[in-house]
Amino acid sequence: MFSAVAMEATRRRPKHSSNSVSPDVTEEPAGQWGRAWEVDWFSLSGVILLLCTAPFQVFFFVMACDQYQCSVTQPLVELYSGEATLGSIWDKAPSFTWTAAQIYTAWVSLQVVLYMCVPDITHKFLPGYSGGVQDGARTPAGLINKYEINGLQSWLITHALWYANAKYFHWFSPTIIFDNWIPLLWCTNILGYSVSTFAFIKAYLFPTNAEDCKFTGNVFYNYMMGIEFNPRIGKWFDFKLFFNGRPGIVAWTLINLSYAAKQQELYGYVTNSMILVNVLQGIYVLDFFWNEAWYLKTIDICHDHFGWYLGWGDCVWLPFLYTLQGLYLVYNPVQLSTAHAAAVLLLGLTGYYIFRSANHQKDLFRRTDGKCSIWGKKPTFIECAYRSADGCLHHSKLMTSGFWGVARHLNYTGDLMGSLAYCVACGFGHIHPYFYIFYMTILLVHRCVRDEHRCRSKYGKDWKRYTDAVPYRLLPGIF
Repeated sequence: MFSAVAMEATRRRPKHSSNSVSPDVTEEPAGQWGRAWEVDWFSLSGVILLLCTAPFQVFFFVMACDQYQCSVTQPLVELYSGEATLGSIWDKAPSFTWTAAQIYTAWVSLQVVLYMCVPDITHKFLPGYSGGVQDGARTPAGLINKYEINGLQSWLITHALWYANAKYFHWFSPTIIFDNWIPLLWCTNILGYSVSTFAFIKAYLFPTNAEDCKFTGNVFYNYMMGIEFNPRIGKWFDFKLFFNGRPGIVAWTLINLSYAAKQQELYGYVTNSMILVNVLQGIYVLDFFWNEAWYLKTIDICHDHFGWYLGWGDCVWLPFLYTLQGLYLVYNPVQLSTAHAAAVLLLGLTGYYIFRSANHQKDLFRRTDGKCSIWGKKPTFIECAYRSADGCLHHSKLMTSGFWGVARHLNYTGDLMGSLAYCVACGFGHIHPYFYIFYMTILLVHRCVRDEHRCRSKYGKDWKRYTDAVPYRLLPGIF
């Protein structure tokens, strides 16, 4: 078990820069950055709509493959014509099974053990990797939490066990995930709703840090978007870090491997499209865990509270809808031409390069406080100031060099290019695998808007200076 010192969250004492705040800096009232305090009717309507429809959206896309070869129009046509009813579609779907429950319980238990009981050692022998105990970002209340970063190690151990089973032990079939896919959907929903409800109740009865809780007065919004900023059990089990990375993202690559194994079992070969999806999404997953310490500074950790949006989303939405391409290719094997495969690979790798390089530039700028070189030059930036909820004044810098001088969220542009590559790898026979790029576009554009709204509240007039310097969000000259 980790030492008490390593697990202890540290609250920084009020610090003021040696320089006074410039006259044009708007000093925002304490606690105005982070999730909203109040909810308008439009936002509330969207929250209720998602709560009511999101679970059925996931079921629809999985069911479409199970019953209609991944056609998303055929079930709608049959419902409209009367050939099928909601009841008949539901009756054909596999139900909850205790086998799936045992599989999922074992899976989540393994990830909890790896997260809680196996301190990271990979950072000791992997050059450039930041693991072990790391500081998170400052919360709105001024708290800085400690995290044990061991996601890469957990991923490596998990996949080593998977490989050992497939190669030597044969305890279970490599197709076990696909073979129990819809029963596993019910199990993930049980966990997603359970952890979201627990976090909701916990925020009222025994919050980890009451100063970082936000109550809007609306039960639906509080349940979905969360009340607690960093709910924890004890001093170490952090809900956000665990559920964002494990069990969903560790499972992502295993799910794709199970799809590839099923394709081999059904057809006697694995298509180049399936290989591309496994490789490109595998790069994304490995990048996530290699940069898990950097992830502590992203919007999910820095701004989002933990509610149904993260709890259920990480347990259900992520593993089932982020892997639609591999699922589609099991039912519709696509062998791409050499030119098509090369174009997909180029698009995916170019998107990854932009995504990773932009994030690396920002991380380098933060770590060195701007004393670095970006594209061979000293970086330019906007000096800004903000106050946390405890009234402390803090200073920050917003970079306007490199990719961050081209557009304010060019890392998202690279992410979208990679997302499109996953979809195009499936050919153009069905719209089903393209749901991902539609969803990611909506998600990241919405995230741009959310992020910039928070930054305007946090930085005031300094944010206006920044947007004047970097006028475009995602596409230079367009948007």
